[in-house]
Amino acid sequence: MLRVDRVVSGYNRVRVLNGVDVCVQAGERVVVLGRNGMGKTTLAKTIVGLLPTGSGSVYLDGANITSLPAYRRTWAGIGYVPQGRGLFPRLTVEENLRIGLHGSRPKSKTISDDIYDYFPVLRQRRNQAAGTLSGGEQQQLAIGRALVGRPSVLILDEPSEGIQPNLVTAITDRLKSLATDHRMAVLLIEQNLDAARRFAQRCLFIEKGTVVHTCDAPELANTALVSRFLGV
Repeated sequence: MLRVDRVVSGYNRVRVLNGVDVCVQAGERVVVLGRNGMGKTTLAKTIVGLLPTGSGSVYLDGANITSLPAYRRTWAGIGYVPQGRGLFPRLTVEENLRIGLHGSRPKSKTISDDIYDYFPVLRQRRNQAAGTLSGGEQQQLAIGRALVGRPSVLILDEPSEGIQPNLVTAITDRLKSLATDHRMAVLLIEQNLDAARRFAQRCLFIEKGTVVHTCDAPELANTALVSRFLGV
């Protein structure tokens, strides 16, 4: 379980998060929605330890990990797929996946067949340079690399960005299966409302660094609600 308790964070002296509360249970699928610049990516980076927490706390399975550096949070069980994917384009698919093994504890030397079962294209392209893959294939590789460490919590920042709709649907469905099959808590930060509707069990709307509304997924069909928090 992941719990974020009244977290304040930002960049240098610029505060972005203003007391955010988030909780994701094992096997639960939660989506964070909001307009650009409201703190969604800052929230992800703060949870994984890439930004310092000014105040408040981050808990993983009941343990306070607020003071841990990013690599220790990975060892503790947090997987992260950043916006833009963050792949090593000149390395092969398999070499990128092997980098993810450094996040596993106890450390593994073997890429689980589960990764290739969920994303078969990675098996087909395992000796191909990551930079030559399509956008959808690169996103599957970024997710696979995070999963290699066998996290209990997976955080993804806008995985649908730049991907054709049919692949967004396929990736979203595989993420749902992962959450169910492995009791993995998944926090998805997304701008694509269709992907959010397809994936979410519960949704959080963030505005000016604060969670301003929480709802179950069916409420995303409420156009007035969506317009209120996502409209320009």
